[in-house]
Amino acid sequence: SNAYAHYRFVFEHSKKVAHFQIAELATNLADSPSSAKNYTRKLSLDEAVHHTAYTYDNVDFKREAFSSVSAGVMALHFTASTSGAHSGVIEFADKHEAKITGSGDTLIAAGNLQGYRYNQQKRSDKPTYKLALDFETQIKVLHQGGAVKFHKGKLHVKNCDSFTILLAAGTNYLNQHSKEWKGPHPHKKLTQQLASASKKGFSQLKKEHLAEHRALYRRFEVKLPANENSKLPTDKRLHAYQKNRGDKGLETLQLHYARYLMLSCSRPGSLPANLQGMWNPSNNPPWRCDYHSDVNVQMNYWFVDQTNISECFQPYADYQSSVREVRITKTKKKYGTRGWATRSENGIFGGSSYLWVPGDAAWLAQNLWDHYAYTKDQTYLKEQLYPILKELCEFWEDFAVELPDGRLVSPPSVSPEHGPKVAGNSYEDQLMYDLFTNYIEASEALDVDADFRKKITNMRSRLLGPQIGKWGQLQEWMEDRDDPKNKHRHLSHLISVYPGRQIAPATTPQLAKAAAVSLDARGDSGTGWSIGWKINLWARLLDGDRAYRILQNSLNSTTTTKIVMNYGGGTYDNLLMAHPPFQIEANFGYASGFCEMLMQSHLDEIHLLPSLPAAWPSGSIKGLKARGNHRIDLVWENNKLTTATIRSPKGCTPKIRIGSAKETISPKDDKRITFKTL
Repeated sequence: SNAYAHYRFVFEHSKKVAHFQIAELATNLADSPSSAKNYTRKLSLDEAVHHTAYTYDNVDFKREAFSSVSAGVMALHFTASTSGAHSGVIEFADKHEAKITGSGDTLIAAGNLQGYRYNQQKRSDKPTYKLALDFETQIKVLHQGGAVKFHKGKLHVKNCDSFTILLAAGTNYLNQHSKEWKGPHPHKKLTQQLASASKKGFSQLKKEHLAEHRALYRRFEVKLPANENSKLPTDKRLHAYQKNRGDKGLETLQLHYARYLMLSCSRPGSLPANLQGMWNPSNNPPWRCDYHSDVNVQMNYWFVDQTNISECFQPYADYQSSVREVRITKTKKKYGTRGWATRSENGIFGGSSYLWVPGDAAWLAQNLWDHYAYTKDQTYLKEQLYPILKELCEFWEDFAVELPDGRLVSPPSVSPEHGPKVAGNSYEDQLMYDLFTNYIEASEALDVDADFRKKITNMRSRLLGPQIGKWGQLQEWMEDRDDPKNKHRHLSHLISVYPGRQIAPATTPQLAKAAAVSLDARGDSGTGWSIGWKINLWARLLDGDRAYRILQNSLNSTTTTKIVMNYGGGTYDNLLMAHPPFQIEANFGYASGFCEMLMQSHLDEIHLLPSLPAAWPSGSIKGLKARGNHRIDLVWENNKLTTATIRSPKGCTPKIRIGSAKETISPKDDKRITFKTL
């Protein structure tokens, strides 16, 4: 919330932190608040609009900015309390040698990536990527009063009362392998988007933007008692939380923020959220800003259906469908099998790198299954999900190995980023179980492939299954080799607890106890996504107080310096959560863990307040989704359920469990529950 007369950026080379660029669009306006007063800056999650206001030289300036999904443009609106107050220059600061052209009130930067190589900042004569995209950015300035003129590659704004920058950008990338990942040049589409947006003007664009955003954002709400710190600016509020953990409103704000972030970066027709969501400022980002498949991209989407924004899942499903053919070809070359597997680092053209981890593909499919479990979308099941589940089962039919006693395990492979490459690691064995279970249910739902279903059912019954080791732990490998002092960030052998459903206190109490022993040994700290996963795991193990303690720890205020040195987690002042320097799945894992504490639905029942921590004695939540396409509103006081409204598909009456109850009930047997039809 501070205003500064001068900024100084110092960039120091580090092997751990990539260099980055400041911006693609630069503005140099005469009203720049170098000595501003009353400076405020805020992001309204309910509006998805960024607001800035300040007083400079006795003139009140206001700015608003938003990205319109429906219009396909970013709109930045500048107003002032005095006429003629805006003068300055607008230019592009492109890092890929784009050609800058323009005329009148329009500026265009267009180019292509031919000749560029990863880890280089300029073109090279050496071999490059085979797929080099065309790109273009256009801006158009609408103004009231004064003048806007193009001159020498820049737009000059002079004495305008107010003005609006409309920005549209794109590439010719197409998420279709059959068309070699390329569509038409973006110029025509961008020109049409800007022309249409210009006719509407800022007010109409904002009105449509608010309606579209709120139709999704307002489906869900959670409330916990806040304290006086709720009135503080976000950065100071986060810092105050370090001394006084009573601000439960900050804990809910982080959940709402996760939904805002997902709504902003994953919509139908786009690519799914990657390691940085879409908040990557670098041409040379950490891990190539890709799709890591050994926890990261899966964690991005754990909470999407849960918090009633299922539309945001579609890019994930489309991406997995689009890269199948590439992966089938690569897998056959690598392993000689049917179906497909993947390596753990994946790009938008179907390519992958780093280690082959065959279980990763089954984990990707676990998200795909869960989306169906929440929505019960039969078209999606038939056209997108079922073919993938069957292909992956065919892979494991060819790839799994038989032990002398007839049981099935995975061939030598790794438990992600941890331990030796040996046969029978629990990560892949548990994912085989999850895949086979989901395939069986999908086949039954569609009433297809009965013979193959029977074969997969037999294979599932022959799996080695989770093992309990010598210190009471859930084994990470077939051999009892776990080290109780190991604090590794990955928790791969606990996937059967979360997000899987093979192990649960209600169904497999001894295995659940062993899972808790393993999880306890790994400790409560870790990098961002590891902390997020631990919240979910303790919630599934019905220890709400332990889950809550880790949730609180994830809100520890941190800086980039601390993160790089310690490879740890925490939260930055803008509430983005840390993995050096930044990955977004920690924010999203936080959101799913928060919801798992209040409701679970993975065991063919709806469990209300399963892991409610003592620190949340009262609160409410609206619009929470359960598997089976149920929508739930909850209110609780004194750590007890007060009322619940459950809206379900016609003719569907779910089983209900409340708190620590040992038995499920019918909604009609409890006066606190109101049962309605969707």
